Amino acid sequence: MPTITLTQDNFDSVAASHSTVLVDRWAGWCGPCRHFAPLYESSAQRHPQIVHGKVDTEAEAALPATARVTRYPTSTAFRDGVLVYSAAGALEPDAPEDLVQQILWLDMDRVRRELDQRADAAQPAAADGPGSARRAGLAPTAPRYGWPGL
Repeated sequence: MPTITLTQDNFDSVAASHSTVLVDRWAGWCGPCRHFAPLYESSAQRHPQIVHGKVDTEAEAALPATARVTRYPTSTAFRDGVLVYSAAGALEPDAPEDLVQQILWLDMDRVRRELDQRADAAQPAAADGPGSARRAGLAPTAPRYGWPGL
């Protein structure tokens, strides 16, 4: 399956409506992005069951800002609509294949349990009124799951 262009209009629906979505956020002026592009295209051809999307960060300036992307290329992955991977920087030549395998083998029941635990831990702190002491808990950051490096 060829890569698809992701825009502000279709990004959310694509990420939510497919089982596995990989996203390459790139910029035309970025040298590492140009070197990574053929590797990403090759991954798309080898794994037609996975949606491989590309975000042109120059044309879609709002998308990198919402994902807190500050370096290019940035690779992200969604499983069942949940962000499960995000990393900035160029990947090694064999990294896309390794990433695909890790994402496919990810235990999504475990991921959902961890997300629920994070939400439960954050809820009491949010329920406290202003001026009350904040409780310790997990930081509200994008989760990283899977094997080391994922």
